[in-house]
Amino acid sequence: MFPPLREELRGLEPYGAPQLDVPVQLNVNENPYGPSPACVADIADAVATAATTLNRYPDREFVALRTALADYLARDTPHGIVPEQVWAANGSNEVMLQLLQAFGGPGRTALSFAPTYSMYPEYARDTMTRWVAGRRAEDFTLDLDAARALVEAERPSVVLLPSPNNPTGTALPPEAVALLCEAVGEDGVLVVDEAYGEFRRTGTPSALELLPHHRNLVVSRTMSKAFAGAGLRLGYLAADPAICDAIRVVRLPYHLSSVTQATALAALRHTEELLGQVDRLREERDRTVAWLRAQGHQVADSDANFCLFGTFPDRHAVWQGLLDHGVLVREVGPEGWLRVSIGTPDEMAAFRTALTQVTGQTPPQAPKETT
Repeated sequence: MFPPLREELRGLEPYGAPQLDVPVQLNVNENPYGPSPACVADIADAVATAATTLNRYPDREFVALRTALADYLARDTPHGIVPEQVWAANGSNEVMLQLLQAFGGPGRTALSFAPTYSMYPEYARDTMTRWVAGRRAEDFTLDLDAARALVEAERPSVVLLPSPNNPTGTALPPEAVALLCEAVGEDGVLVVDEAYGEFRRTGTPSALELLPHHRNLVVSRTMSKAFAGAGLRLGYLAADPAICDAIRVVRLPYHLSSVTQATALAALRHTEELLGQVDRLREERDRTVAWLRAQGHQVADSDANFCLFGTFPDRHAVWQGLLDHGVLVREVGPEGWLRVSIGTPDEMAAFRTALTQVTGQTPPQAPKETT
């Protein structure tokens, strides 16, 4: 067979959600609010400056960017974050792959609890790491006794725990992170993937607060979601400096371009503006959850910028019906469920109308905004 592909990759399709040109795109959890003209101008100026030195390699250690990211992350923990604790790469996907390259591999195991992010087993596959998936409870939370037992039985080198979880939106309580860090022990690392962390509900702390207590804890973030930087491709993590040093061994040389670093630094200068829509999206999420439940749908509690709803005997037919009405959602998660990203009020109104027509229900009034 040509090309001589690895046996376990033969016949597989590449990962990717449908990219379709429809009026309302609510399938990949993007932030619907783009940067302001002032932010765009700052990014353009920064990139123009970086372009004058493109004949030279970028700062391999991206010190300025790590410092800015550390300052940003310090907002979510009373213990502070220093640049030596921060690492970044081209999206949180590359961050995760580098973690598996450094700590996974042949003879080692990576573990998570399904339903969860569908790329996790692919990171394991690509690094020839054995993959084990436990199960979440019916409400998509973790049974901590069962989770600890599975970790102790499998002795994984890497545990991947998104909080909020994708595709369910479920957040982890701090005690779950602490318990599983202790269960993993010195044999591995526990990664809390906070890609949607900025959208968590009031009173839900970040796992960043636990970093001083667990040297095997890694907390990852991204600029794709709350920062409205999906096209930027910048993910990052905070961990013990020894973990960052280990990742340096597997990273590709100069993996963050000068343009990427300049763009990310410019975006971080506009943090307050870019995060200014987070509260608005939280409120829209809560209204969407309330509306869906009022229609009799099951909806998972969500701390993210999306919600998982169902269940449908033929979810693909519902997905197709929404698409026929110009609304693209995601067919993902347990059988019978669909996931909708939170968009603008107009986009969510279009979603409600389309779902009502597809399922044959009478459209109710949208829940009133709270003041």
